[in-house]
Amino acid sequence: MKLFNDLADFSVEEIDDLLTLARRLDEHPEPQALAGRVLALLFLNPSLRTMSSFQAAMIRLGGSAFVISPEMSIHGLETRPGIVMDGAAAEHIREAVPVIASYGDAIGIRAFAQRQRLEDDLADSEFQTFRSLIDKPMINMESAINHPCQALADWKTMDELGVPRQGGKFVLSWAYHPKALPLAVPSAVVHMACQRGMDVTVLRPEGFELPTPIMDKARAAAEANGGSLQESADRHEAIEGAHVVYAKEWSSTRHYGDRLGDEKLRRELVDWCIDDPWFQPAREDCRLMHCLPVRRGVAVSDRVLDGPRSVVIQEARNRMVAQMAVVYRMLRGS
Repeated sequence: MKLFNDLADFSVEEIDDLLTLARRLDEHPEPQALAGRVLALLFLNPSLRTMSSFQAAMIRLGGSAFVISPEMSIHGLETRPGIVMDGAAAEHIREAVPVIASYGDAIGIRAFAQRQRLEDDLADSEFQTFRSLIDKPMINMESAINHPCQALADWKTMDELGVPRQGGKFVLSWAYHPKALPLAVPSAVVHMACQRGMDVTVLRPEGFELPTPIMDKARAAAEANGGSLQESADRHEAIEGAHVVYAKEWSSTRHYGDRLGDEKLRRELVDWCIDDPWFQPAREDCRLMHCLPVRRGVAVSDRVLDGPRSVVIQEARNRMVAQMAVVYRMLRGS
């Protein structure tokens, strides 16, 4: 494996193979499997789970990882092409990224969306630039429009819970947040559930529809794997009979890049905090998923997060386990 950028690049059989490997490595550790191998981790945006889970994955397999981030060790990193660097930035990505990659056997990069032009973020323009600068195996640790590591862990979590693939009902629900957040997780998660063959509903208020290219890609995955995809603003209808409600905050696509327009639209939506009454039309065993971090009492209530429906801690641990399989396959092969 030379690139882990999108679950859509893999067949369902290949994903199942990765998850089988993840379970094996979790149950039967191989503490010397990656001895002497180094994973470089470049974080251009903050991280808790992604940073710590990749480091833990490498340590458990006998390898090592080092972290570079602007806050820790880069005095001004410039990303704009063709810029005259007479300002604060001391380093450009065209030198920094290849150098960092040269110190490892593989590299993971996290670079959030700029959230200025939707077209640029849908094209993952910045991440494609990084790829062009690197000749080492590469992991997408969250880009403008994708988060395959989260999606793989979520697939594993639903397998562990016995959530059915064909016939399983998955609801990706928008949740309130005071800020406009990226589309990477909702984009990756809706595709993952469709690729898994589930009946998927995107529940969102008006103005927060997922972009057409994201929905078209997910719909094609659903059709190929026996699932379905629809959107709804009707909470009761969307959640009725659901096996999973996946809460996630994201920016308004109607006002993408327009901070004031987005703020005005979401100002009236504070009641989109997922709470116990939301689950009344769902199955009795319906689970609450969220990628974390989550704002308690804002996106999801305490009683849901602390209650039996919540599997957010299991999800978070599965980040490490699933990523063990990714780095094992990337650095050791089959």
